[in-house]
Amino acid sequence: MEPTQRLSEMERSPLPGLASADELAVDRQFATNLARGLDVLRAFTPDRPVLGNQDIVLRTGLPKATVSRLTYTLCVLGFLSRVASNQKYRLGAGVLALAYPMLAGLAIRQVARPHMEALAREAGCTVNLGMRERLSVVYVDSCRLDPANLYQPDIGSTRPLLSSAIGRALLLACEREERTAVLNRLRVEDAERFAAEKPMWMDEQKHFSEHGFCLSRGEWRREIHAIAAPIRQPLHQDAFALNCTMSASRDTDNLLVRDVAPKLKEAVRQIELACAR
Repeated sequence: MEPTQRLSEMERSPLPGLASADELAVDRQFATNLARGLDVLRAFTPDRPVLGNQDIVLRTGLPKATVSRLTYTLCVLGFLSRVASNQKYRLGAGVLALAYPMLAGLAIRQVARPHMEALAREAGCTVNLGMRERLSVVYVDSCRLDPANLYQPDIGSTRPLLSSAIGRALLLACEREERTAVLNRLRVEDAERFAAEKPMWMDEQKHFSEHGFCLSRGEWRREIHAIAAPIRQPLHQDAFALNCTMSASRDTDNLLVRDVAPKLKEAVRQIELACAR
């Protein structure tokens, strides 16, 4: 295959995490068995850390015989661990070992960390750095300094795109093509939810153009208020966003908007300058 042909195929590839089942079914380069194994791993969540084969069947829609083979293989490879007391499974250390090189390779984490720590100390907030994973925001770093926050985040935890301030900021950080593709996929995946959350996105664009940050007053969780801003980087790099969150009970007298937002915008500016060097 000529280089120009190979480039053309890459340009036509769906954006990561946004391919539909129909698109993948006709893609000869797509490894279905590998995808199914990853679907099994994704079935485990903080709310459901231990699953049996039948649980995985229900959560993935895969055939029972396929799930049995996959869980056996993933156990042998160290990506699942068997829970002897109930013959179920939990994620194994192999999953964590895979994640570390990715996190260590994100140069923006090293650049952003001192600014996040300073912002968290000055504002008394929890500060998080996030990027897109499929149709969610995934946190790749976190400074947790608000003990009243009931939803203490951690690296690897996720947030929705449209109903969270950091999700909307992340969409603003994306290139236009990616943003359009993500919004289209959100609409296809859950039309009812998209219709309910789209006004948040429309209002946020106006708010951001006027104030330079995104604002959430409990849209994701009513107990949590948050502000966020996109981190602008050179074209064709992963999009990131930074947020500050605090319990709603602490956000009195417009504290987030009045005092914390200027600090957040300055931290983002410093991170962007450092990334551009």
